[in-house]
Amino acid sequence: MTLSEKELTRYHRQMIISHWGESGQKKLRTSTVFIAGAGGLGSPVAIYLAAAGIGTIRICDYGKPELSNLNRQILHGEQDIGINKAQSANETLQDINPHVTVEPLMSKITEETVGELVGESDIILDCLDNFPTRHILNRHAVQCSIPLIHAGIHGLSGQLTFIHTPETPCLNCIFPGSTPSEIFPVVGVTPGVIGLLEATEAIKWLIGIGKNLKGQLLIWDGEEMLFQKVAVKKDPNCPICKQ
Repeated sequence: MTLSEKELTRYHRQMIISHWGESGQKKLRTSTVFIAGAGGLGSPVAIYLAAAGIGTIRICDYGKPELSNLNRQILHGEQDIGINKAQSANETLQDINPHVTVEPLMSKITEETVGELVGESDIILDCLDNFPTRHILNRHAVQCSIPLIHAGIHGLSGQLTFIHTPETPCLNCIFPGSTPSEIFPVVGVTPGVIGLLEATEAIKWLIGIGKNLKGQLLIWDGEEMLFQKVAVKKDPNCPICKQ
């Protein structure tokens, strides 16, 4: 596989990053990512992965944009209200980078559908807003040894970690159980900050540069503009990932 002259020009500024080069760009070009959710987090994640030149983006969402989503869900505009989010995302991402293949998946993630939806993806990005579905992704990631990047947001704060069992704790080790669904406060900059960090973690892992947040939970406090890392450990009795 060779990069076209257009691609070499388009990605030149990132390919001159240390240890990236043309070989790193080819790795992105041949990668497939699964983005669970095309909302607040999924928007910046998908946009910047597309801009970076990920080969195939499988983006999954069964919902439709509403007016109250548009302060943060930047994949969509008022013209997209009533259209499936994955389909709307496909149109936006194709405009951003026609070199990327987008596979819009207009389905709900369940125990029965998760395998088919994730398919042969190299990495899973959790851009969801509820823990029950996150735990479905986590169980599939553990069973199939697929890395999972978890992210969550609330108001002006967010969190992020890189999960790849058996090397790291799984999501259930860190957040056992599920919290009730709620309409929580959020401003668009919050998923913007956390989503870009999530996309960064994915790009680093796919190319093989830098260090990922393995065994660490990154917490961002936007009101105080503070970042901190908290060590997270495997639960030896975790029913999901214990050996």
